[in-house]
Amino acid sequence: MVVHHFIATCVLLKKLLCSLYTFEPHPRFSKHELRGCGADIHVIVKIESADSIPNLHSIITASDGAMVARGDLGAELPIEEVPLLQEEIINLCRSMGKAVIVATNMLESMIVHPTPTRAEVSDIAIAVREGSDAIMLSGETAHGKQFPLKAVKVMQTVALRTEATIPGGQMPPNIGQVFKNHMSEMFAYHATMMSNTLGTSTVVFTRTGFMAILLSHYRPSGSIFAFTDEKRVRQKLALYQGVCPTYMEFCDDSEATFSRALDLLQKQGMVKEGEEVALVQSGRQPIWRFQSTHNIQVRKV
Repeated sequence: MVVHHFIATCVLLKKLLCSLYTFEPHPRFSKHELRGCGADIHVIVKIESADSIPNLHSIITASDGAMVARGDLGAELPIEEVPLLQEEIINLCRSMGKAVIVATNMLESMIVHPTPTRAEVSDIAIAVREGSDAIMLSGETAHGKQFPLKAVKVMQTVALRTEATIPGGQMPPNIGQVFKNHMSEMFAYHATMMSNTLGTSTVVFTRTGFMAILLSHYRPSGSIFAFTDEKRVRQKLALYQGVCPTYMEFCDDSEATFSRALDLLQKQGMVKEGEEVALVQSGRQPIWRFQSTHNIQVRKV
């Protein structure tokens, strides 16, 4: 009864964070049960126990992403191992095209103090530079009574400043060993290189989210504006670094869809008139073509 009520509630959720997974069947079973009840949502595994470490690869493979829970890991493992595990999990997720969140003990001192320690600021910067898709506060906002909003502002300021110093077009570790569609990888990489060279943002049209995720993992210096006509895909893409997903119904004419997308971005202040953008069409599931092809073009707004 409790399980059915829980799953019925999950139908309304976008993502489910699951704790205490120690081996691969756990997340796979959760996804199977949820989808069997009509809840097609994404399962994010919380890596927090020592027992999960030997099975990291299989656990992350069976899930849609991972959270590095440093506080819990530090309680179960030697504390000097936690930074190494954080980097390992981030690299593993990036190589597999999975979203990764770094959480807990980010700005712990701000639960009671108005300013963070210098070590905490460095900790945020390291998580960003290592390639995490998201960083998350916990106790600072859950039970910090005086400075929760200031903690959020500090995290935002440090993250944005750090991101501004990271060169675009980074090659994710071993990504070619995981994704079998090497043409898509090559296309995403060169699309990133082109947008970086020209200093443009990237506008991608996708039904599966696959190309937007690939672009995110190559870390272009400009924003990735992902347009999709699938609401579930928009929800999924919101967690990936650099991706600004937008739901928009596609019409039968590709040119009309391109124009609508660029007009919307201009109205929202995301791009300016006369600015160049790179338009990318994903080839895995063709939108306006009968065959799987990749297309990229540069246009002025």
